Amino acid sequence: MLPDPLAVALTETIDHPFAERFGETALLAQWQALRAKRFDIEIRRFLAAHPDGTVVALGEGLETQFWRVDNGRMRWLTVDVPETIELRDRLLGLADRQAAFAGSAFEAAWMDDVDPGNGVLVTAQGLFMYFDLTEVERLIAALRARFPGGWLLFDAVPKWQAARSRKPRSDGGYRPPPWLWGMDRHRRRALGAAKLRLPRGRGIFGVLPLSAVEILRVRL
Repeated sequence: MLPDPLAVALTETIDHPFAERFGETALLAQWQALRAKRFDIEIRRFLAAHPDGTVVALGEGLETQFWRVDNGRMRWLTVDVPETIELRDRLLGLADRQAAFAGSAFEAAWMDDVDPGNGVLVTAQGLFMYFDLTEVERLIAALRARFPGGWLLFDAVPKWQAARSRKPRSDGGYRPPPWLWGMDRHRRRALGAAKLRLPRGRGIFGVLPLSAVEILRVRL
């Protein structure tokens, strides 16, 4: 679903019991791959129109997306907290045309490092739902003020899924931090957001567009 030899090598480098900690199912693995693939597709679509544009990845963690979509011309800015930037630099380093900003995605300081002249796409994968909705709305308003005509690509969970995340698991398995808010059609309409489907996968993912997360594209 998502060829990524760098991610495989990175996982093998890190001494951590991933499967024991997070669980390991083929269904979840394929969903994660298809989710990342949809972001890749949208970034490539942006770069086809703006080959010298800038992609800003908010809360990127150890994602290896740059190497999957690099067209040889784009610029890429990673925005994350200092300890993550330090770890990312140690494990992945910075390729040509990559830069990193150590700080909060919700502060405007990183925007000063972005040249909007050739187009801007901002991504936020697995980030916004962990923060208060008012913070997210303020950030989107700031993006619209600084990068009019650019694009924002992010994911959000429906309201029922956000509520479910705040309940304890009966099986005692891993539970990520709770999601603080959920998306509905009224919020999508207010943001002017288009809802994107997962790419077609294998098995049930080849028949039904299953996803507990909505991937949204917003014109700034």
